[in-house]
Parts: sequence; structure tokens; C-alpha cells
Amino acid sequence: MMQIAGLPSGQQFRLAGWGLAAALMVALAFGAASHSINWGIEDIAAAGLLLGGLGLALELAVRLVRPLRARLVIALLLIAAFALIGAELAVGLLH
Repeated sequence: MMQIAGLPSGQQFRLAGWGLAAALMVALAFGAASHSINWGIEDIAAAGLLLGGLGLALELAVRLVRPLRARLVIALLLIAAFALIGAELAVGLLH
């Protein structure tokens, strides 16, 4: 398998995941500075906690679960939970 920047192949996905989280946090910061998005500091903090929690949970899943299929199932469940919680906080999807 191809290596990126000398990283073992398993760590490439971790690097991509954390890079994605960082890019989303930058996007959130720019969105907060824009007048078209009405977010307060508590909304940015909640989004940051959600993204950080998702990243940490995915990292734990990668470190603790060995079978690839189990990792994928856990990752999909975590991403689905993240999306559901985010939708509930944003628009009250479950009310």
C-alpha cells in the first residue's frame, strides 16, 4: 500500500480524519465571523465538542477494535449518532 509522508498505511486514515476535523473547525470559525450565519459562541463550542468527541471516539475504535469490519460498523454508527445529534441541536429533528 502507498505511504503518505512516511506514515504506515493505518495511520493515513487517522491523519485524514483529524485533518477533516481541523478543516471543519476552521469552517465553523469562518461561519461564526459571517453575518449570514446566526451562531453564538455556545453553538461553536457545541459543534467543537461534537467534532472532538467524534474524533476521539473514532480514534479509540481504531486503537481498540482489531477486525476491520467491526471498525467500519462502529465508525458508521458513530457518524450516524453525530449526524443525529447535530440535526437535533440544529433544528430539533426529534421534536
